[in-house]
Amino acid sequence: MADPSTYRPAPGAIPTSPGVYKFRDAHGRVIYVGKAKSLRPRLSSYFQDLAGLHPRTATMVTTAASVEWTVVATEVEALQLEYSWIKEFDPRFNVKYRDDKSYPELAVTLNEEFPRVQVMRGAHRKGVRYFGPYGHAWAIRETVDLLLRVFPVRTCSNGVFKRAAQVGRPCLLGYIGKCAAPCVGRITPEDHRALAEDFCDFMAGRTGNYLRRLETEMQEAAADLEYEKAARLRDDIGALKRAMEKNAIVLADATDADLLAVAEDELEAAVQIFHVRGGRVRGQRGWVTDKVEDVDTAGLVEHALQQLYGGVGAEERGEGVPREVLVPALPDPVEPVREWLGGLRGAQVDLRIPQRGDKKDLMATVQRNAQQALALHKTKRASDLTTRSRALQEITDALELDSVPLRIECFDISHLQGEDVVASMVVFEDGLARKSEYRRFEIKGFEGQDDVRSMHEVISRRFRRYLQERERTGEWAVPEEGPEDAADAAADGTATAVEGTATAADGTGTRAEDGRPRRFAYPPQLLVVDGGQPQVAAAQRALDELGIDDIALCGLAKRLEEVWLPGEDDPVVLPRSSEGLYLLQRVRDEAHRFAIGYQRGKRSKRLTAGELDSVPGLGETRRQALLKHFGSLKKLRAATVDELCAVPGIGRRTAETVAAALSSRTPAAPAVNTATGEIIEDGADEPAPAAPETVPIQETP
Repeated sequence: MADPSTYRPAPGAIPTSPGVYKFRDAHGRVIYVGKAKSLRPRLSSYFQDLAGLHPRTATMVTTAASVEWTVVATEVEALQLEYSWIKEFDPRFNVKYRDDKSYPELAVTLNEEFPRVQVMRGAHRKGVRYFGPYGHAWAIRETVDLLLRVFPVRTCSNGVFKRAAQVGRPCLLGYIGKCAAPCVGRITPEDHRALAEDFCDFMAGRTGNYLRRLETEMQEAAADLEYEKAARLRDDIGALKRAMEKNAIVLADATDADLLAVAEDELEAAVQIFHVRGGRVRGQRGWVTDKVEDVDTAGLVEHALQQLYGGVGAEERGEGVPREVLVPALPDPVEPVREWLGGLRGAQVDLRIPQRGDKKDLMATVQRNAQQALALHKTKRASDLTTRSRALQEITDALELDSVPLRIECFDISHLQGEDVVASMVVFEDGLARKSEYRRFEIKGFEGQDDVRSMHEVISRRFRRYLQERERTGEWAVPEEGPEDAADAAADGTATAVEGTATAADGTGTRAEDGRPRRFAYPPQLLVVDGGQPQVAAAQRALDELGIDDIALCGLAKRLEEVWLPGEDDPVVLPRSSEGLYLLQRVRDEAHRFAIGYQRGKRSKRLTAGELDSVPGLGETRRQALLKHFGSLKKLRAATVDELCAVPGIGRRTAETVAAALSSRTPAAPAVNTATGEIIEDGADEPAPAAPETVPIQETP
């Protein structure tokens, strides 16, 4: 690990001009490329105390061995040079968008004597017009098949073309009218090129003029009694319209725009782009990247714009960059990016965030696609056996475990300002979630907000139950319990299994009396808590009190993604691209999601609970039937047992229980009219409880 002070430039040696800088490692390889409006303050920020740097930035500067820079005249030139160097050097600490070459595009090879229409993948070539990208190659072929009857451009390979020219006989497409057959001289090179350019104009969205021209020719042919020609033109118009209908109209004003959305978490980000031409979605593409550098949403947008438009050649300008580019966040600063895009287009480009209307709605659709792409990427990554095995091995090596943690349990605490304090336990086996063994806890040992104490209570309760299960089989002797321990053990009865039906387990994991799985029969090889040193210390103290010393423990702190071990002053820092860190993060996030869901459910139930909710034996259906029959709680309280029995579904025993429960309650405070401030008379009916609503407070002038 290098010391940044060994290669820090002298403060006066760094210019204040715009420029691009490169960090190199000890072997001379470029590991990071960045740009700056002023090089001096930007580079100086990398050489501050490492404790003040973001962990990813600190890793970069300690990996580097030298830094160099190039001064440019403007921020636009800095943007262009940064993109060129990222493409050239592929630095490991820069954001890298993967899968950007995997989408097929419709290409027209205008750099050939006889232009060819074909499906292409990979980097763009000079002299070739591209349209798309498309989600599937078959979508391109369907579109081309419809257009070839109107624009019979060559689609064959060079080998087929040369062979047809040698034998003097065209291929099948030439015979059925879907190729002008330039190979045998049926059309001149000039006419064939004009045909290819018309094809490009139509694909670029300039469809209205061409359709009107065909309709005029059809009407003229019909007026001249050339019905066969008119019918052929009619069929051509129909084919073009069918090709246009394959792309749904999303913007009624025939807008040309690219919409870009970003979905991200701490480790990865997904980018989705919709290409809209003439108000129709002409193409879609997406990328996924590891966030190996400290970058926010605006930075991801800037990198995506560089990736999207940086390779646009001179022959594509005006079509590669549309008039509008809609993004979720504007780069900072935004003017150099606008100027750069305008230079590529040759005209002004409107780079902005959509605020209302159809464009905002379409941006929401693109955002959903980005979120789904990120979720799908994570699912594929998690379901891959090789990846899961590598993640578990990385965790084993980083934490110096004796064995691979095939079962991982993670605990998280959730509350709202100290109320409704709950905890969650999620289980991952072989790197996959085992939802049938999820558990949730209600903190009952104390009241108020204390995450450390809550973590100690939950770990104690979970593993006390584990010891009880071991003791039933004679494998472990349970420590003597005090009054507080007994209360905690009783409270464990509220731990609930959710999100699936528990399946029978073998060995000691099932109850001998009924074969059903015991709740806490299996110990984890690794126990993960959501938090840093305090939470880890509390969990370790709980294990020590129970005499458990064969379970590995760690904590994952969310802010810096550090892994804390018991009794250690310094955390274990896993590489940001580590599959092991990704697995730990996924386990921690799942525990957080599960705890938040339970806490919100309890809070919602508490806020909406009524007097009938706590009546034993009275479910939701009969509760609603009582309220509907009597209309208000006041009338329900005044009802006799016989009147309660008159409600369908209410028997005498239930009626007696309801009457006793309501009579023992303190009458509600007098109702107040919030509009006038007057107290409603006792004789007025109290309305049935409903969902809480917000009463606006009117300020006195």
